This record gives sequence, structure tokens and C-alpha cells, in this order.
Amino acid sequence: MLTGLSWQQRVGNQRDWVWRGWQIRYTYIRPDHNCQNAPPLILLHGFGASIGHWRHNLEVLGKSHTVYALDMIGFGASEKASANYSVALWVEQVYQFWQEFIRQPVILVGNSIGSLISLVAAAAHPDMVQGIVMMSLPDPNLEQEALPAFLHPVVRGIKSIIASPLLLKPLFKLVRKPSVLRSWVSLAYANPNAITEELIDILAGPPQDRGSTRAFIALFKASIGTDFSPSVKKILPNLTIPMLLIWGQKDRFVPPVLASEFARYNEKLEILYLEDVGHCPHDECPELLNQVILDWIQGNR
Repeated sequence: MLTGLSWQQRVGNQRDWVWRGWQIRYTYIRPDHNCQNAPPLILLHGFGASIGHWRHNLEVLGKSHTVYALDMIGFGASEKASANYSVALWVEQVYQFWQEFIRQPVILVGNSIGSLISLVAAAAHPDMVQGIVMMSLPDPNLEQEALPAFLHPVVRGIKSIIASPLLLKPLFKLVRKPSVLRSWVSLAYANPNAITEELIDILAGPPQDRGSTRAFIALFKASIGTDFSPSVKKILPNLTIPMLLIWGQKDRFVPPVLASEFARYNEKLEILYLEDVGHCPHDECPELLNQVILDWIQGNR
């Protein structure tokens, strides 16, 4: 890892792209030598993260592949829009980016909500995706499936109260403080040495942007809605592309036991557990994770 350089210097060539009238930040790295047979990669961050979260991965993967990373609308340096957020919206952002800049099949690499976006994108746009690498795959529908039907209206009522701007505005002012973010990250990471000042700076910067409070409220309301995402279990059986699901065994955000549950729905889904790793394997153990991704791609050519 090139720790002597700032994270901004380690994430490639950052650019802005206008999509549906919104400003989107992206970056790319191309290999120094010709790698015509190597598929391009698109890296998709998790909830609350950004391009900077891939600072330990972009340069390494970019030595043998053209690599792109996007800030999803509402996150990072992309516009903090008051949009109707959903996984489908982010999937269309990725697909239209691919149509404009790439136009050849890619490998999608996602963490957390980025892995869910990758999965849905593979199902919705098979012309774009030739394989997916997912880390800590959430399924927002599991809560709905687990509750008895008669409790659904009660839960919806509680969520609508929680989603009030009167509560969310002061909550957002609290959670975007670096000290609070550090406590939150300590739950996501198993290795405290990976929680650096640089990481906190990456996470704490975007919530200070103009429109960030408005976007947070829109994101929160969307994430607790019933139309936020399709079911992982309904998508998996229909995919025939190579898929790798990586899970840190100390993930406290999304339980690792879900990996074996998801594997029941598609025999092509490969599972890799990582010991002593939490919710963000690409940032906690980047050297290992980078090599895992490269070896897996090579083995599926």
C-alpha cells in the first residue's frame, strides 16, 4: 500500500459526469501495458462510503485491468440529490455509465449495498456483466419475509414515525460527527488498526456537502420502504454467470450465516469466508482481497 500518498492520489483519474442532470463522480485507472483480454472492472462502494474506500485496491487491480469506480448518487462526491432512491436507481446509474464509457462486458465488484447493486445489475443487464464479486451481501427483504403478515402495517407505522424529518435532521447532525463515525466504523471493522484518520476523513467529508441532510432523509425513507430492493433469493436462481461471495466471519452488520443460505439458490455461487475480518474486507485486508479477486477472474476466463 502506498501510504505516503494521499487517498486522492491513489484512486486514479477522477472525473465528473452528468447523469439525468445530476453530477456524478467517477474514477478510472488503465494498465501501463496492453491487456486486451482482461475484462474491465467496476467497483461499487457500500452505504455511506465512496471511491476513497477503494484506495487500497484501485492501483493494484489497475495493473492488469482497466478499473472504474463510481460514487453512487447521494454518496461521496456525487450530487446529494433529493431523489427517489432505490437499488434500481443505482443500477441504472451503473448501466448508463457503462453504456457511455465502456460498452464491453465487465466484472462488477461490490461491498455491502454495492454487492446488492452488482447482483441486481447482473440480472437486469446481462449484456453488461460477465461476472460479479460480492462482499457482505445484504437482503433488505429478509425482515419483511420473517415477520407475520399481520405485523406488516404495525412495522410500517413505526418506520414512518422514525423517518420524520423532525427526528432525522438532528440524528444526521449527530452521526456525521467524526467521533460518532469512528464508533460506528469500529463495529464494521474487526481490525482496529484498519480504522485510520484517513478512513474517517473519507467517511466524514461527504456528509458536510450541500444538500447532504436532504439526501440523508430521502435515503433513509427509501431504505425502509418495501420497494427499495428486489429479493436476493428471487434473483440468484436466474443467474448463470460466475459469482464469488466473500464474507468476513466477524461481520457484525450482515450475518455471515446468510452466505450458506444464499448458496442454496445457485450452485454457481462460490463462497469464501475470511477469518478475523469484518464488513469491509477490501479495506481491512486489501492485499489478500486484491489477490483473491485477480486469481478468481483468471480462473474464470
